[in-house]
This record gives sequence, C-alpha cells and structure tokens, in this order.
Amino acid sequence: MTIRAGLLGLGKIARDQHLPAIEKTAGIELVAVASRNAQGEGVNNYPDLDAMLAGEGDLDAVILCQPPQVRYAAARQALLAGKHVFLEKPPGATVSEVDALVTLAKAQGVTLYASWHSRYAAAVAQAKAWIAERAVRSIDIQWREDVRHWHPGQPWIWEPGGFGVFDPGINALSILTEIVPEPVTLLSAELDVPENKQAPIGAALRMATASGAAIDAVFDWRQTGPQTWDIAVETEQGSLLLSEGGNMLRLDGEVQMKAPDEEYPAMYRRFVDLVAGGAIDVDLAPLRLVADAFLCGRHCPTATFED
Repeated sequence: MTIRAGLLGLGKIARDQHLPAIEKTAGIELVAVASRNAQGEGVNNYPDLDAMLAGEGDLDAVILCQPPQVRYAAARQALLAGKHVFLEKPPGATVSEVDALVTLAKAQGVTLYASWHSRYAAAVAQAKAWIAERAVRSIDIQWREDVRHWHPGQPWIWEPGGFGVFDPGINALSILTEIVPEPVTLLSAELDVPENKQAPIGAALRMATASGAAIDAVFDWRQTGPQTWDIAVETEQGSLLLSEGGNMLRLDGEVQMKAPDEEYPAMYRRFVDLVAGGAIDVDLAPLRLVADAFLCGRHCPTATFED
C-alpha cells in the first residue's frame, strides 16, 4: 500500500526537508498541501486542514509542519478523522497535550509518530552501541547556531510555546536520550531571555544520568560563522565525539564515520513501517527535559535581540 499523505504548513522546514524526503521514500506519496501562504507543486492545494480533509476523501495520513503552538488541535482533528499523523519536532507545545494525542491515537487505531530527526543522523546508532558497552563519566553538549540563518522571519519561535533556543536544543536532547542507556534528569538550568522576547536565546543545563554521570549542555542562538553541534562523551574506556549534528563520529580523536545528512528520508521510512504495522512511536524524553528547564530554570534577562 502507498500512503496518500497531506501536508499541513508549507514553510521552510517542509520545503527544505519534508518534500525531498517524501519524494525519495517508497510507500508514501504527497497528494495534498494545506497552507495559508504557499502552494505545493503537482498536488492539490487547500487553505486549511478542514478543506483538505473534506476535499481528499481517500487521504491516509497527515503530516504536521506548522508551529508547535497550533499543532495539538490539528493533530486531534486528523486523528478523529481516522488519519495517521506524522508530527514534526517538537511534537507539541506541552507534554500533556502529546500524552492526550497518544491516548486518542490508540482509541482510533491509527499511527502517531513523534519524529526526532537528529536521532537518525548517520553516526548516532554507532555511538549508542559504543556507549552501551562502557561506563559514562561525563557528557558535554555544545549546540550553537545562528537563529537569523535558520529561522528568518519566524516570530512564533519567540512566543510562549515556541521554544526559543530549545527548538534546536531539543535536537541535542533527542540524541542524548537515545545514546545514553539510562534515564537523564535535569538538575538546574539558566535561561537567557532577551528583554523583547518571551523565549530564551541561550540556555545552560546541568543534568545527570541515573548513575550520577554529569551532563552539561550549552545552547546558543547567537553564533555566527561555522555552526557547532557537538556531543562529547568521556567514559572509563575512551572518549567519543559526535559532531555535525550526529553525522560525524570520532573515537579517541580518530574519525570513524562521516556521512551526509539523510535524517528525513530515514524518518519517512520509519513512518511507512509504523503505518504498515499499525504502531505508535512517541518518545517524550526530550520534551520532558525542555519542560523541566522551563519549570525550574532561572530566567536571566539579556540584551534586546532584533531578528
């Protein structure tokens, strides 16, 4: 069976990642787009989800790429219509609303997939296997990028529910919670919030594994020039460095793997398999850590930031 899919929210991430990935993936076909301000090529176009569901009677799945603040209502509507749902990360603005979607998907007997694209970076699986055989001493995460480059003209990221710097930072947390074989808890957080914004532009997190290994993470949206997406792991039997967002792996300083970014095609292959098996895949561990940071983090006012 080929999944007939409709995509809601044709913005930058959808054009850059979702459309090419769907084109590459056997078993799924994009047949419709719903977007207020954009048109998809070679598919049926609608102004909103209501119109798309009404106009596409044989639609199998809905892919949600709009901002997290409005994703819950759309996901709920699609699930109630009996559609499988693919959620761009983060899966929602709150933990409780995603929990509610899982309950609804189970009741409807359809697939719900909370995608974490960084977990599908080329070297993540190998890093996970290497760490599983060693005792972790410490982990250092440096996730620094330029918000003006990655989110031009997107004011929603600075509003409540928009996550601010945790929009990219949650990618690091998704890798962390994938490669570490025990629970991770947040100990403290400092959030740098510009005077003219509602969400942080920088964050420093102190975390720990269940066995007590220290984890420090710095997320920053003010870095220009080369971008930094690194996770360094020290163990009793050597060191590991994941860089380039998880697509390069070094062990004790020696490059073991470097591969191009194929994260989104891998996620769509996973979605096709989930639908075929009637399964649900929703891991909330990265979102819970972000929620904890907002819950107990110390807010540190910082300079006004102009997009």
